[in-house]
Parts: sequence; structure tokens; C-alpha cells
Amino acid sequence: MELLKIILTSVLSALTLFIIAKIMGHKQMSQLDFFDYITGITIGSIAAELATELEKPWKPLIAMAVYGIITVTLTFITSKLPKMRKFINGSPTIIMNNGKLYRKNMKKAKLDLSEFMVMCRQEGYFNLNDIHTAVFEYNGRLTVLPKATKRPLNPTDMNIVPPPEKISTEVIMDGRILDQNLKRMGLDIQWLRRELALQGYKNEKQIFLGLCDQDRQLALFKSENL
Repeated sequence: MELLKIILTSVLSALTLFIIAKIMGHKQMSQLDFFDYITGITIGSIAAELATELEKPWKPLIAMAVYGIITVTLTFITSKLPKMRKFINGSPTIIMNNGKLYRKNMKKAKLDLSEFMVMCRQEGYFNLNDIHTAVFEYNGRLTVLPKATKRPLNPTDMNIVPPPEKISTEVIMDGRILDQNLKRMGLDIQWLRRELALQGYKNEKQIFLGLCDQDRQLALFKSENL
């Protein structure tokens, strides 16, 4: 009977927290979905109680297990049922579109103008005239689509096809040669020291970080204490 009571109170508290989180709005969650937010708060609180519960530690332990089971179950349900996912997590809200601010949607998202302006600045937009669309996501973040004339220029806009980026490998770190990395690239210490000399360095101890790409181009960064 007592075990059933613990399970029921755990489920009830999860449901209560869900309702409170819904009322408070998405901005409280900061990139978490509703049940991550709820579970994080509650399991942390129960774990603290477990650490101090000396007489009956199994009670908070069962409660933690119940919350874990609820979270796993809901994750499975929301992955299979999109409508359920929308009900639990909510859906994105358009705050601004084509130069128009939607007061009703801001109220629905529990977002005021000051908070909206802060979020725009955090995304790098200090002038609202630069924004075409702003969407308040279900995880509490603001996604901004800039106007076509304000978005950053990229090579495609200029019909330029840049060469693909090449991955660099560390060959010197903190004045030490990384032999294994050199061997993996088909190089040796003699080659590296020749390259160091060509770039005006006496030895590897002068280098804080050395990077080499697939074309054997060596980028060297001097040690700060020299």
C-alpha cells in the first residue's frame, strides 16, 4: 500500500510540474523540452532528499525510478506520435514576419518586447528592420531569418566554388613533436624540422601548436612565453 502511494504521488507531482511549466511558458526552459525541464528539477530535488534520508532511503529511490520511467515512456510516445509531441513540447510561434510584430503571439509565448529585443541582440540583430522572420522555438530559443539584403554574403552568391576545406592534424603541441600523428600522415621528424627551419624556427620548443594539413602545409603558432 505504501509503495503504491509513493508511485501515485510521484506521478501526481510530475503532472503538476508539467502543468506549471506549461503555464510559465517556454522561456523558462532554456533549450530543454518540458519533461527534461521537469525531470531535471524533480530528480535533483529527490536525489538531495535521498542523500539525507537515513531511515527509509528506498522511498525517494522509488520516486526517482518512477520519474525515470515516466520520462523514458514519454520520450518513446513523442517519437512515435507527432501530435502527442506537439501537445507535450508545444510548437514554434512566429513573433515577427515581414516587418510585422504579432502581439497576440508574443502574449501566447509569455514574451514581452524587452525580452524579444534582448533575444534579437543575442542573435546579432540590433536593428529590427534587418529581420524578415523571428520564430520563438519550443525550447525557448529565438530563431531569426534576416532579410535577403542583410544576410551574410557567401561564395555561392558570387558564383565562386571554393576548394574544399582540409582537415589539419596536430604535429606539435606545447613544444613536443607528436610522432604518431606524423607517421599517420606519412611524414617524419626530419621533414618537420626542415619545415621549422624554413619558417625561421630553431626547434619545436619554440612552437606552442603546429598543424599540418593533407597538402603538407604547416601552420605554426609560437609559444606565448617566448
